[in-house]
Amino acid sequence: MYIKEKQASKVQPIDCRHFINGEFVESTNQKTFENINPATELVIGKVAEGGEKEVDLAVKAARKALKGPWKSLPSKERSSILRKIGDLILERKEELAALESLDTGKPYEMALEVDITRAAYNFHFFADYLTSLGTESYQQDDKAIHYSIRRPVGVVGMINPWNLPMLLLTWKMAPCLAAGNTAVIKPAEWTPMTATVLAEICKEAGVPDGVVNIVHGFGPDSAGAAITKHPQVDAVTFTGETKTGTAIMEAAAPTLKKLSYELGGKNPNIIFADSDLDEVIDTTLKSSFMNQGEVCLCGSRIYVERPVYEAFLDKFVSRTKELEVGDPFKKGTNVGAVISKEHYDRVMSYIEIAKEEGGTIVAGGGRPEHKEKGFFIEPTIVTNLDRSSRCVREEIFGPVVTVLPFDTEEDVIEQANDTHYGLGATIWTNDLRRAHRVAYQIEAGIIWVNTWYLRDLRTPFGGLKQSGIGREGGMHSFEFYSELSNVTIKL
Repeated sequence: MYIKEKQASKVQPIDCRHFINGEFVESTNQKTFENINPATELVIGKVAEGGEKEVDLAVKAARKALKGPWKSLPSKERSSILRKIGDLILERKEELAALESLDTGKPYEMALEVDITRAAYNFHFFADYLTSLGTESYQQDDKAIHYSIRRPVGVVGMINPWNLPMLLLTWKMAPCLAAGNTAVIKPAEWTPMTATVLAEICKEAGVPDGVVNIVHGFGPDSAGAAITKHPQVDAVTFTGETKTGTAIMEAAAPTLKKLSYELGGKNPNIIFADSDLDEVIDTTLKSSFMNQGEVCLCGSRIYVERPVYEAFLDKFVSRTKELEVGDPFKKGTNVGAVISKEHYDRVMSYIEIAKEEGGTIVAGGGRPEHKEKGFFIEPTIVTNLDRSSRCVREEIFGPVVTVLPFDTEEDVIEQANDTHYGLGATIWTNDLRRAHRVAYQIEAGIIWVNTWYLRDLRTPFGGLKQSGIGREGGMHSFEFYSELSNVTIKL
């Protein structure tokens, strides 16, 4: 045990109720569901199960708040409230990290250093950014002056994923509130606790009642569907599976809501022979197995230029076998539990598919011998598959990667782009011209060269093809969370 582990182990799970119009409330029918810790398989709390009635109450509260002081609050004051939210997140970071780890099964250290730290920074960043915003102005000779007015888009529905719950919720909430909108949020049913605490934090920071509303529950035919089809919800932002995005688009179509999607990914990690293999492997371990591989940006398709294929594979397999899989609250744990029994079975089924397709499991491939309980899967490396394999083409979203050799630049670009996804990619090379040339040809929304997961929140983030619609980050977030009107003054 170490000091942070002792502190974290004292944090008690919480029962989660809806947060509507500034108050925590039960479901109108008193219905609840169980919250299960994926690392222990134990029930750790109850969660209020909402549906159309709760969503309607939340939307009405958000609609009323939209006409209140929040929309017209001076930008300096709104910025101050957003900064306070970030400060309060940091004040409670150990508690929030422990709750995040209990909900998701991820290592506590990762939750503390990545998820919660970034959540606070999301609010700090947009608190600063909103005070620097301007709009367009044009003088049309001596005939007229044209200028733009930026308005909130209105009530925004947010449907949040389970893999990075606090990080991704705040990534959307911060610009949404900065632009003067109100929100109705549905956290993923598997990870409700940090969103509930965030509601407390927003109230303490001075966010007016009704501006932030949270309805717990499920997606299809429940709270998620009720948000997407509600006529008084003006926009919906969603992170999750592509097929769910399709269902949301269909439900939102009758009311022509604005939509922003960050969907699935099957990202290529391209390693040329001139790269530094030690540096490559250090980062590739993270891009393969961070958060149990449950990150949409993980580089799950690894392509290695043939001259260094065997050397890379030997080192990568050796380092992967050294990763510690187990108790999320134990110091040094690298890989925790995947989110649920359902997801565990899905990931394990892909390992069996890989074997059936002729693949060779060179690392992992099963449950750790020392773990009888919990949804733990060994970090798994598969070789000897061809480009048509389901494990190469389909998103597994777990600690499973494929490694394939390539011979030419043209060949690897073709393979990298041979997917209906287009979220991220990584290129490893010390040839500057090649880096630019290949990056230009890769069909992905974010492309890293000699690094991974390095972000500047001012830059555009989003996917191509079936990996998303729209962009987030800096001004790109404000383009979604606001509407522009043009005013023309005749001279």
